[in-house]
Amino acid sequence: MTNPIISIQELKREFSVGSEIVRALKGIDVSINKNEYVAMMGPSGSGKSTLMNLLGCLDTPTSGTYNLNGTDVSSLKDNDLAEIRNKEIGFIFQTFNLLPRLTALENVALPLVYAGFSADERNKRAAEVLAKVGLADRMDHKPNQLSGGQRQRVAVARALVNNPSIILADEPTGNLDSKTSSDIMRLFEDIHQMGNTLIVVTHEEEVASHAHRILRLRDGLVETDLKNENIVKLK
Repeated sequence: MTNPIISIQELKREFSVGSEIVRALKGIDVSINKNEYVAMMGPSGSGKSTLMNLLGCLDTPTSGTYNLNGTDVSSLKDNDLAEIRNKEIGFIFQTFNLLPRLTALENVALPLVYAGFSADERNKRAAEVLAKVGLADRMDHKPNQLSGGQRQRVAVARALVNNPSIILADEPTGNLDSKTSSDIMRLFEDIHQMGNTLIVVTHEEEVASHAHRILRLRDGLVETDLKNENIVKLK
């Protein structure tokens, strides 16, 4: 029996643009189980960015339900959504979103400030996850002293620091060269092996090919939702 960490039913999101109603999502049904590695793809205008914002509790649906780790988040108010975001979701962005004046350690520890951990606890946990992503010797470096790949590793460590229910990565290799992209994708595989649930939003087939399941959106609907046979056969 499966126990979805994400369960979405009839999820719709509409926007008013002038006098027009834009139906970005037209009724999405998706379940994602704990420790799945899912890539979400789709052309521009397919609804994947809208769905990512809903999954990340950055927006609320027009209608439908979104159950995240046992909580129906589809009708929560902003303050409650912010709490869920900090506790349940680790974000990895294309542009890293690191604070330039803070060291790698301080950037990674930041989510723990909002979670109420003491300074000693924050630094200990941040150091642990930085070591896991291969940056034990770069903890005191600021972002401008790090390469693009190292900055993305800091961002990955920050996403992991709270032990979130899901890791949500938005075009995580978009600003990286091909070799560094491959390194980051290997790191994602390691993160998945550690037991994390990973959702990667990408337009790159090469990035999606590392996921164990590929969800394709088109015109606000799920077009296909298939296991990655290349990886499944290797298991």
